[in-house]
Amino acid sequence: MSSTLLLAIDQGTTSSRAALFDAAGQRLLSCTAPLESHYPDDGWVEQDAEAIWQSQLRALAELEQAISPEQRRAVAACGIANQRETTVLWQRGSGAALGPAIVWQDGRTAPICADWKRAGLETRIRLGTGLMVDPYFSASKVVWLLRELPAAAAAAAAGSLCFGTVDSWLLQRLTAGRRHATEFSNASRTLLMDLERLQWDPELAALLGVPMDALPELLSSRAAFGTIAAGLPFAGVPITAMLGDQQAATLGQSCLAPGEGKCTYGTGAFLVINTGGEIRRSDAGLLSTVGWSDAEGRPTYCLEGSLFNAGTVIQWLRDGLGLIERSDQVNALAAACTSSGGVMLVPAFTGWGTPHWDPGARGLLIGLTRDSGPPQIARAALEGIAQAVATLVELAEQALGHPLGELAADGGAAAADLLLQAQADAIGVPVRRRADLESTSRGVALLAGVQAGVLPALDAWRPGAGDAAPQRFTPVLDAQRREQWRSRWRSAVERSLHWHLER
Repeated sequence: MSSTLLLAIDQGTTSSRAALFDAAGQRLLSCTAPLESHYPDDGWVEQDAEAIWQSQLRALAELEQAISPEQRRAVAACGIANQRETTVLWQRGSGAALGPAIVWQDGRTAPICADWKRAGLETRIRLGTGLMVDPYFSASKVVWLLRELPAAAAAAAAGSLCFGTVDSWLLQRLTAGRRHATEFSNASRTLLMDLERLQWDPELAALLGVPMDALPELLSSRAAFGTIAAGLPFAGVPITAMLGDQQAATLGQSCLAPGEGKCTYGTGAFLVINTGGEIRRSDAGLLSTVGWSDAEGRPTYCLEGSLFNAGTVIQWLRDGLGLIERSDQVNALAAACTSSGGVMLVPAFTGWGTPHWDPGARGLLIGLTRDSGPPQIARAALEGIAQAVATLVELAEQALGHPLGELAADGGAAAADLLLQAQADAIGVPVRRRADLESTSRGVALLAGVQAGVLPALDAWRPGAGDAAPQRFTPVLDAQRREQWRSRWRSAVERSLHWHLER
């Protein structure tokens, strides 16, 4: 067997995955290890940085043990996809983490962001980076860690501090500390990269209080990132691509032309629309971001809408309310009733992303009657996710100047048929679901394969390659009923905003 297999690392918020793909785009095997999050205060979400690495290491080791020696020898390249914005600080040299990893959902830095707004930095940040001033992004997390962790502040003073998002954290571990690097799609989520020049912005870093010498080397999404070190699973395999998970999923869904888009229903829900080589900006709360870049550093840009809670809503039905024992039971529970009976669930458990960017928003369950029971609440949960995403789609269509022809769907929660039917009804266009929901690992494997010369181009894996034909969900609501539903949804959302006041 020639060297034609591709290894994908997909480090997510709730689990770490390692997957193996062949040159036809078929996923041969994937292994997953769970990852725990901690919630030390209201709106705080953090993880043990070492646990992130150990979780990924377990997934890689299990995959290597499960494949044949011939398959192992055929692995040509590795790509890394990762939960974005999650922030890690570590000591240069030892590689030891200097505190917890602050997760992208975390809202503890809202006061820091408020200070930046009062200082008049909002327009500067939005125009320079394409992002909003919000705790979601990495820079305020770095500032908080430097203020609260004496060891991190001491490392910064000594010039021995390293900051990275999870891609950088994994890279330094996979290469035994030889590389401290990131790439454009992850860097574009930090508030520290100039979106047009594709460079770190020293002036902005100084204004925000982030030391430039802590930042990783900035490379294209396709590049020579290093080689997996001896003693680790898949030792000697070159790392040829890195991408943020949502950008990787966009590639994995073959959204290669401007105007094509997908929504990933994972821990959160993220709508990403390809805008080609043009930066499309929105005044309605959408983000402008790098999708990926080629070997010469030429970028493909995207518009993005971010919903912080999607799969977490289903987990809440399971763990918080005990309505289901397993997440995959939500569809059957919701199908036990023909409608939610007027119940609406607004999934703002850790604040709102697009379009409100309100870290003080909180979840809302409204419209309950004596007839409301577990099926109605489960259906309202799925419909609430779909309605929140519908707002993102509306804003994207306004920014693009034309409607979407179709929306691709992936992620664990996309396995729920009722969610995707509700999504089609809420946006009025068909929703397409691949048989294989692991679009993130697929996308980064594709990029790694092109860089390694295993694949000729990004369109080598078009829809349908490597798995069964996709399933489509077609709208059944007429325009009048859709707008009535949307109007009630907007009214419910307004009640959720600014609920949590700064203490």
